[in-house]
Amino acid sequence: MSTAISSITAADPAQTAAASGQTLTQANFLQLLVTQMSSQDPLNPQSDTDFAAQLAQFSALQQSQAMSQGMSVLQANSLLGEMVTVAPADGSAPITGQVSAVQIQSGAPAVLVNGQTYSLSQVAAIAPPVSTPTTTTNATQNSNSK
Repeated sequence: MSTAISSITAADPAQTAAASGQTLTQANFLQLLVTQMSSQDPLNPQSDTDFAAQLAQFSALQQSQAMSQGMSVLQANSLLGEMVTVAPADGSAPITGQVSAVQIQSGAPAVLVNGQTYSLSQVAAIAPPVSTPTTTTNATQNSNSK
């Protein structure tokens, strides 16, 4: 008599941390790596190249996160002086104004519009700044006069 056993899959710690709103730090990763190494089967040890690959993947993930944060700061800085429309978090009517400053709040860039700070995700539209026409003087001289 045989019974079918359904497969059980272990949750990926990085996915579990991301789903719960936590981030996996380098210290957490190294702690997991040491635990994994110390509790492996001595008769069937895991290859050292597997550990090196895991470390390389985590390093690449950290670099990707740092690059993403840097790109967000660059994007926010490019909005300086631009007219933007932002959607307030409280659901009130959109606000339009010129970006006067960029601030870093909790590691994420925020733009200052009309004295209020808004995250980049709240920016709904971007328009070039309103420029006032300038009057130019005619500085050319008549070449026929001698």
